[in-house]
Amino acid sequence: MTLSICVAQLNFVVGDMAGNARKMIEAAETAHARGVNLLLTPELALCGYAAEDLYLRPAFIDACDDALKTVASGTAHLKGLHIVVGHPARPAVAPGQRRERSVSVAHLHNAASVLHAGAVTHTCAKRELPNYQVFDERRYFVPGTETCVFDVAGSDGQAVRVGLLICEDAWFDAPAADAKAAGAQLLAVINASPFHAGKGGDREAAMRVRCLATGLPLVYAHLVGGQDEIVFEGRSFVLAADGSLAGRAVSFEETLFDAAFTREASGWQITAEVDRAHSTEADLWHALVLGVRDYIGKNGFPGAILGLSGGIDSALVLAIAVDALGRDRVRAVMMPSPYTADISWIDARDMAARLGVRYDEIGIAPPFEAFKACLASDFAGLPEDTTEENLQARIRGTLLMALSNKFGSIVLTTGNKSEMATGYCTLYGDMAGGFAVIKDVVKTMVFQLARWRNAHDPYGTGVQPIPERIIVRPPSAELRPDQKDQDSLPEYPVLDAIIERYMENDQSPDSIVAAGFERADVDKVVRLIRINEYKRRQAAVGIRVTHRSFGKDWRYPITSKYRA
Repeated sequence: MTLSICVAQLNFVVGDMAGNARKMIEAAETAHARGVNLLLTPELALCGYAAEDLYLRPAFIDACDDALKTVASGTAHLKGLHIVVGHPARPAVAPGQRRERSVSVAHLHNAASVLHAGAVTHTCAKRELPNYQVFDERRYFVPGTETCVFDVAGSDGQAVRVGLLICEDAWFDAPAADAKAAGAQLLAVINASPFHAGKGGDREAAMRVRCLATGLPLVYAHLVGGQDEIVFEGRSFVLAADGSLAGRAVSFEETLFDAAFTREASGWQITAEVDRAHSTEADLWHALVLGVRDYIGKNGFPGAILGLSGGIDSALVLAIAVDALGRDRVRAVMMPSPYTADISWIDARDMAARLGVRYDEIGIAPPFEAFKACLASDFAGLPEDTTEENLQARIRGTLLMALSNKFGSIVLTTGNKSEMATGYCTLYGDMAGGFAVIKDVVKTMVFQLARWRNAHDPYGTGVQPIPERIIVRPPSAELRPDQKDQDSLPEYPVLDAIIERYMENDQSPDSIVAAGFERADVDKVVRLIRINEYKRRQAAVGIRVTHRSFGKDWRYPITSKYRA
């Protein structure tokens, strides 16, 4: 007997219940034609993940209820196929009690329903609700209490008992153990688990523990796509009962991923394709590309525009944008100041030519002089300082936003995590824009990604996008003569290590010093992180690729006297 399971690792859009329902129906038809017995869709796929405060709107939940009926009726003719659909659901009403469609949604479930022959045969609610990192599920949902095990007929008509778990449930012992106690012969886990570097391996390791504890094989169905600041990488997988990897879907791409479970005397034999694990740089690159593509595509922007300075950060963002959107939808603007080095012009032109994007040069010397003239009486007798440096950045931000307003393309900001942490960015200047592509990428990783992309061609562009000189020259904002980033910051390997320890891992300054870092460096970086919270609150949303980003993961007060 063989049970064929298909994971609909698809890119669902938040709030597009009609479109998501169509995508599920199309996937079901394809899977049925392949002889699939069970189709799994990701967690909350019907409404998209995460819908945030849309869950609080009764009309939104009404639309989800209607979409579930659409999927059920649209797949009723697919004989023998069971479909698991993730969706928000109001709690069940007691027998004889009437449900009003407009009732409060304060007690929703994060649910999954099993559809068969046009009917909902089972509905279960997520038991473990995460409320850490980017998760805020206890704001919207109440936990379920029941165990969901249902029968699916295999190739010879024999039933297989499937235990259904929803994402976080599989990270705890009890839900899977309860499913086995209720007769489950394999576990199906539907998920929407945001990407960060290394998370794919963590998931497989955690599910391996679950298989070893229960002695059951496991199918992990995962979402793919970008949603605001988070990215889901797909990488659905199948584990054998002993925890060994039996199949893995491609990462960062939509796919219908099949796994065949054949019951033999020795246990389940599993047949599935196995995509290899990829390097950290490869995963980060594809996450950033997918994040840009979906943010711009799902929000309807015709393209993207960015300031190309001849430096490493804007070069990396340009390469990501072209991989995400294609060269015809990306525009680069070089805005030289009196302090722009000749090699910056040369390298910016070179890179734009390599990628084939529209490239323009708009000098900012005239408006810079005009601003200084306007302020001359107020600034009389005072030396030039960061005020004049910031003026240049703000002129550039104004020009980019004007081009965005006129032509509709979104401005991509080019600041990295090291700059966001320390405040080495200018409000209404280089922070001006709609999407912060590398906001969660520290400077040392910026260099690694640039080198990785030059050594690889994942999208078949046929070019090495970033000129070598951009990578090897010392970074500079070029806002004053002979300026270098390291004039006032620790070396980037030191800076980024302190940021990781303090900001991402909550280590105290004393413990960082005890690990071998200079007290002066630690105190300086911690102080800069603390005093620049007001800037980060005004920054554009950006792609999360670490386990703690300056976004939903980081909720610190602007006004605080705490200093440790």
